[in-house]
Amino acid sequence: MKHIFIKIFFLLNISLISVYANVQLIKKENNDSNTTLLVIGGIHGDEPGGYFSASILASNYKINSKNIWIVPNLNQSSIQKNNRGIYGDMNRKFSKIKDEDGDKSIVDEIKKIILQPNISLVLNLHDGNGFYRKTDKGSIFNPNAWGQTCVIDQCILSKDQPFGDLNNIAINIKNRINKTLIKEHHTFDVKNTNTKFDDEAMQLSLTYFAVTNNKPAFAIESSKNLPTLSQKVFYHLLAIEEFMNLMEISFSRNFELNEQNIDNLLKDYGNLNINNNISLNLTNIKNFLSFIPIKSSNNTFKFSSPLGSVIQESGIFNIYIGNEKVTSLKPQYFKIEESCEDKFDVVVDGKKISMNKSSDIIVNNSFNIIKKDNYRVNIIGFKSKDLVDESGIDIELKDFDERFSIDANNSEYRVEFYKNDNFCSMSKVQFKYGK
Repeated sequence: MKHIFIKIFFLLNISLISVYANVQLIKKENNDSNTTLLVIGGIHGDEPGGYFSASILASNYKINSKNIWIVPNLNQSSIQKNNRGIYGDMNRKFSKIKDEDGDKSIVDEIKKIILQPNISLVLNLHDGNGFYRKTDKGSIFNPNAWGQTCVIDQCILSKDQPFGDLNNIAINIKNRINKTLIKEHHTFDVKNTNTKFDDEAMQLSLTYFAVTNNKPAFAIESSKNLPTLSQKVFYHLLAIEEFMNLMEISFSRNFELNEQNIDNLLKDYGNLNINNNISLNLTNIKNFLSFIPIKSSNNTFKFSSPLGSVIQESGIFNIYIGNEKVTSLKPQYFKIEESCEDKFDVVVDGKKISMNKSSDIIVNNSFNIIKKDNYRVNIIGFKSKDLVDESGIDIELKDFDERFSIDANNSEYRVEFYKNDNFCSMSKVQFKYGK
């Protein structure tokens, strides 16, 4: 297995993406204050409520005052495998870790981030089993459950620490959350692990590392027993917003916070750009695409989603959003032509238009790529008669073999441009109306 590490992410309202080698750190900052909330998702790869919440926070929230730093996918390799930890439990490696441990570089980097002077409060997002109750009320509702809790390691951190009264803050947060429940039995409570004296396992955790370094830290655990991912994400975002309110961090979002809107956001996988000359909409994409023209090495994958990642296995590029394998790309290796023009002309529904390379061509009825000297056009799925160049032809949706469509609705197809037999770029033609 070969891992392909993503170099750049295009995200909304983001001031900076860090240059840490193994941890994606997204900073949403303002100049009015050093107060900074650090939100961490994905320390456990099988707890999607946490990392999808962090992704939505990164992509769909604007921070108007003070600062938020977001690590959406701390344990990315385990997220891809939907595994708690492919090298063991990462959240039990913050006291000591062996040099040969596969998680060491990530743990070392997140420690450095936590210890940054401006970090005012750390929030670690989890999904936990059951519904926590202080008294035993059955196999799901009991004191051993972790779901629907605000977890603290101790009551007080430090009197001179602005957010050091952990217990009262946690009580305040859970009271606020409990005013907006989807179901009555979804109530939150405070779970104090009293880590220093009562919980040796938690002494190895991220939050305990933070508090022992005088950093206020909390874990939010939505319940794994909630029926949908959108409900888990709803409660995580609700908790994050209440922490922002408590810290007087002003924010806005581009959606109304409810279960349906979250479900819609979770179904939107965003876009993937490959080598700045191929753009794919990952929402509703087919699960396998063949003969994608890319370089034999050093390809750059850019996702609009913070949870986008790639694994190359047996020559196939598997594309992930979080723990979801969205599609697989079978490559066809080409040399990339460096002297391609940035625009091309196309007649769309009878009107001539000049378009940037890799642009989407939106069509009602027909399109025609205008011929250009020294260029060759290959329209994937067009039922032509052995044409070398497929420019200069009026083409309608009925002229395509739907087996070659990009999307599950069979309305989107690839248009590839070549110069001197080298690959230039790929655009997509999208028909508004299906067959």
